[in-house]
Amino acid sequence: MILVTGATGEFGKHAVQQLIAKGVNTSDISVLSRSLEKANNYKADGITVKIGDYSNYDSLVKAFEGVDKLLFVSSSEIEDRAAQHQNVVKAAKATGVKHIVYTSFMRNQERDDSAIAFLQDSHLKTENWIKESGMTYTFLQNATYMDMLPMFIGEQVMETGVIMQPAQNGKSSLVLRQELAEAAAVVLTSDGHENKEYPLVNNQAITYNEVAETIAQISGKDITYQSPSPEDYQATLKTYGVPDEYIGIFTAFSVAQANGELEMSDNSLEKLLGRKPTTAKEFLTKIYA
Repeated sequence: MILVTGATGEFGKHAVQQLIAKGVNTSDISVLSRSLEKANNYKADGITVKIGDYSNYDSLVKAFEGVDKLLFVSSSEIEDRAAQHQNVVKAAKATGVKHIVYTSFMRNQERDDSAIAFLQDSHLKTENWIKESGMTYTFLQNATYMDMLPMFIGEQVMETGVIMQPAQNGKSSLVLRQELAEAAAVVLTSDGHENKEYPLVNNQAITYNEVAETIAQISGKDITYQSPSPEDYQATLKTYGVPDEYIGIFTAFSVAQANGELEMSDNSLEKLLGRKPTTAKEFLTKIYA
């Protein structure tokens, strides 16, 4: 039995679809959800829905019974993530889960002053807990979702003609979330992935200046890129009423990109997919053509 956590989120939905596309019977798939209502569509497809919450250890123990392989989709609740993930690992160990496929985050360098340390630290702790548990594992060290690029660019870019991020000339090895989920399904349905760590990145990394040039070519409009200081960037977002939480996340990712933390070269994703991943320019063409 394969259990997919975070099944009502976009990654989880894509992963389930890919498992079915690769020939896994729906009777051999179960999903974890905090709400039965949100997961009702799975029941209609013959997939077992299990109710559980990362913050509730007992619910996880009950949900993980009979599970052989666990696709552990990392929590989106950053402040509580470490405690939640510890619950998941302990419950998986207690119920005899044989193999965990964990969605971690790429690490191309160790930086004490990393702008995204708040993200990296919980992933590193989780990887260590899984290793210490004695269960076999596969760590999918995912790059930033390419799907987030329009959000970073800004919804009004076609009107303003400006992309503003404090990323300087740094590049990001963005990958489509759907392709990362497909890679997870490949790992779950094939052999030879025990105790492996796969950096899943796009070798065609891109700068925001290249993003601006691409959108300009596609749309025929003048689009420019500006890289203010992080402080000026944050002050500008505040004037537009952007919530502090989002300002912090946007700034952290851009500063990490400026520092070279989001660019990496590795062919693991291409090997798992059996093809080159979608490039940012291909993605932008679909969005802005």
